[in-house]
Amino acid sequence: MRAGRLLAPAPGWTTETDVVVVGSGVAGLTAALHATRAGRVLLVTKVLVDDGSTRWAQGGVAAALGTDDSPQEHLQDTLVAGVGLCHPEAVRVLCTEGPVRLRELIALGAAFDRDPSGELALTREGGHHRNRIVHAGGDATGAEVSRALVAAVRNHPGIELVEHALVLDLLRTADGRAAGVTLHVLGEGTKDGVGAVLARAVVLATGGMGQVFSSTTNPPVSTGDGVALALRAGAAVTDLEFVQFHPTALFLGGDAAGQQPLISEAVRGEGAFLADAAGRRVIGPQDHPLADLAPRDVVAKAIHRRMLEAGTDHVYLDARGLGEDLLLHRFPTIVARCREAGIDPVTDMIPVAPAAHYASGGVRTDLFGRTSVPGLYACGEVACTGVHGANRLASNSLLEGLVFAGRIGEHLERTLPPPAEPVADGGEPVLLDPSVRGDLGRAMAEGAGVLRSADSLAVTAKTLHALQGRTSRLPEPAAWEATDLHMVATALVAAATRREETRGAHWREDFPDASDAWRGHLVTTLTGTTFEKASA
Repeated sequence: MRAGRLLAPAPGWTTETDVVVVGSGVAGLTAALHATRAGRVLLVTKVLVDDGSTRWAQGGVAAALGTDDSPQEHLQDTLVAGVGLCHPEAVRVLCTEGPVRLRELIALGAAFDRDPSGELALTREGGHHRNRIVHAGGDATGAEVSRALVAAVRNHPGIELVEHALVLDLLRTADGRAAGVTLHVLGEGTKDGVGAVLARAVVLATGGMGQVFSSTTNPPVSTGDGVALALRAGAAVTDLEFVQFHPTALFLGGDAAGQQPLISEAVRGEGAFLADAAGRRVIGPQDHPLADLAPRDVVAKAIHRRMLEAGTDHVYLDARGLGEDLLLHRFPTIVARCREAGIDPVTDMIPVAPAAHYASGGVRTDLFGRTSVPGLYACGEVACTGVHGANRLASNSLLEGLVFAGRIGEHLERTLPPPAEPVADGGEPVLLDPSVRGDLGRAMAEGAGVLRSADSLAVTAKTLHALQGRTSRLPEPAAWEATDLHMVATALVAAATRREETRGAHWREDFPDASDAWRGHLVTTLTGTTFEKASA
């Protein structure tokens, strides 16, 4: 990958703050609230403040709240799902601090579902051995979490919110410290809207990169902007090859592309099961002790195998046994979306197929969200804290955003550096034509999706190399997003090619088994990808 910066006009306006937070999902909103203890906060978000992935989260938030549960048991389930690559101390932080952060969210006004006694209603999802998932509105947890956090941010006098702001590049001082960001804001400053935010610290909370694949559960804004920015700034990213494919996206036909509706695995937690067109179970106890509630990588692979055997492009989720009352009470959003597509879960089996869902890897951070670039922090899906390893445990993502965003706020309160002047970036400007996006997504889905091999990855890498030549001289949001997607895709394919084993969400048909020699992390920077053996 080439060093450089996005081709963009010089900033036409400048503003200053103490901390700039980029992104408005659970991680960004939480980081902004906690960062106010360090100083003034400017929260910038790509479209509207509630347009990120958080509001699409259906399942819930995992936390050891039940009397029969403990943080240690939650930790153990997380380590098992991560298949040997979790950072144990990061998982300990997640599971022990999680209940406190969840209660803070409730104190902000988040209304989670309750049982008849008034206690939080807890359910179970794939990979969990206890009922520890709190949910809201049945299957609208993300929307409620977002609502509560957005209200708190809007009401906080120490936070300024700027919407329709696409981040471009990191501003840095002469010694390499983060000093702010450049961004494009619709209707701000000059006609093109490019400006600069000078800040003493930068927090990336830009979300995922699901749009790198042609079929994903991620919203259109998930174009990997934060990972691409970090790479261009010299930061290390890690575990990019571990992209979780959700087993059960609603199948809308072979030509469907972009964001696909999600069928939460909480439906399976209530008793639904996967079957093929002949009614045969897709996964059972003989395949995994938890059967349909096995970790997502196991279920996605079982579905993919069955589709290959049958020559089909989907299987079915049978929720008919749950009954109409339970379906409408627990999953009103899912039922409504299915019915919009002409499928009634009460009487029909739901067609489903795996779709790109969550990036377990990202910008490498420590336990306080610090990246390898001083003054640059990351949290949420854009970050790799080490809690997910090779495969994220269901409903740990919202919790991770709450916990590590809070830790960033605590660290900034203690160590916010003095203001510093950025220097000009002498890197070569780069910009790809927006037309590369369709070809890129198809190539990634075909060669670097659920099933990978040296041959398929080589074909994808060749396509990405060719697309690199389709440049543009017209700076615009579509071109910036396409360029970011290309950088992320290139780094992902390099890591996936290098890892010659099958582990977690990374499935190599030419290396079908896990290898202890590969129990470690692939760390990518602009200079290349290196392997670091995991600690014992």
